[in-house]
Amino acid sequence: MSIFTKIIAGEIPSFKIAEDDNYLAFLDINPNVRGHTLVIPKKEVDKLFDLDKDTYDGLMNFSFRVAKALKKTIPCKRIGMSVIGLEVPHVHIHLIPINEMTDMQFIKKETIQHKDFVELSNLISRNFV
Repeated sequence: MSIFTKIIAGEIPSFKIAEDDNYLAFLDINPNVRGHTLVIPKKEVDKLFDLDKDTYDGLMNFSFRVAKALKKTIPCKRIGMSVIGLEVPHVHIHLIPINEMTDMQFIKKETIQHKDFVELSNLISRNFV
């Protein structure tokens, strides 16, 4: 069972942004920048292109909506998207507010306090439609 499946089950806490029956979005606890968000299907599948077509399409649609909420909340030039998938064997999309290419490089990390994670997840959630 992946760490993301444990988050879905409520065994590990997270800073949720949006959730429905099939997908979940939450803040990355080791973010590149403020607002770095992970979007996952609730179905545990290791590789993006192993998802069935409906789950893949649904994940992209859900990610689109989360990205719109991020853009409304976090001042940035755009929302970058990355799918790497080596660190956790559960499909996940990184949505990252970016102002420069280095924001997408997974080299620098931003330290955010617990209360700021809570506040930020609530702000983004309010913009999710």
